[in-house]
Amino acid sequence: MGMAVSIDIRDPDIPSHAVGEIVAWLHHVDATFSTYIDDSPISLLGRGELALEDTTEEVRAVLRLCEQIRVETDGVFDVFEVPAPNGTTLDPSGLVKGWSIERAATLLEAAGCANFCINAGGDIALRGRPTVDEPWRIGIRHPEQIHELAAVVTASGPLAVATSATYERGAHIIDPRTGQPTTEVASATVVGPDLTIADAYATAMFVMGLDGLDWIAAHPDYDAYMITRDDRATWTPGFQRYRPEPT
Repeated sequence: MGMAVSIDIRDPDIPSHAVGEIVAWLHHVDATFSTYIDDSPISLLGRGELALEDTTEEVRAVLRLCEQIRVETDGVFDVFEVPAPNGTTLDPSGLVKGWSIERAATLLEAAGCANFCINAGGDIALRGRPTVDEPWRIGIRHPEQIHELAAVVTASGPLAVATSATYERGAHIIDPRTGQPTTEVASATVVGPDLTIADAYATAMFVMGLDGLDWIAAHPDYDAYMITRDDRATWTPGFQRYRPEPT
């Protein structure tokens, strides 16, 4: 996936196979959906060298979910119209990363883990607590001041935190309606119960700009925090519950 993935498990007894299963799963996702691998199924599909009906049910299910999000966002999130590194316009990365980490969290729970944090480049799945008396504290990096935090999300799991920003890869988030990078937003974070959805919503909100905050606020259980290019921070009313510190 071109990023570091950290797995922080706080349970006293960790099943010996648990982390290995997660690593194997993430390698499988990379091999299947990476747009940086020329012969991955998603690259072959994007180039028309593989028919949709010849892909796995896993690939088709992910693309169906992408289509649902495209309809819900009126085309703001559209993996079928995004320039990809493999030269195609099929890139489901804006959903697949969150989807894969949410699935990884489910695998850890099935292995008996109850308190952990999985972080994949700012897409984070939380379960339980790091200690009995303390919630998780997740920093949202400031997009310009690289050694500073813009905000801290404080919560117990289950919870998903997804951030779309340009500080790692530059202006890479494309508005599929224009084919051009978006410029109004520097960082967009969505918090909610499911990382698959939160990841896609964060991308969509980044493209929508400030209007994306009202759009997220209309979705029960999801809230957002945004920093604009002129260094203004704003958030949905419900986001305050994750910020017990003074604002």
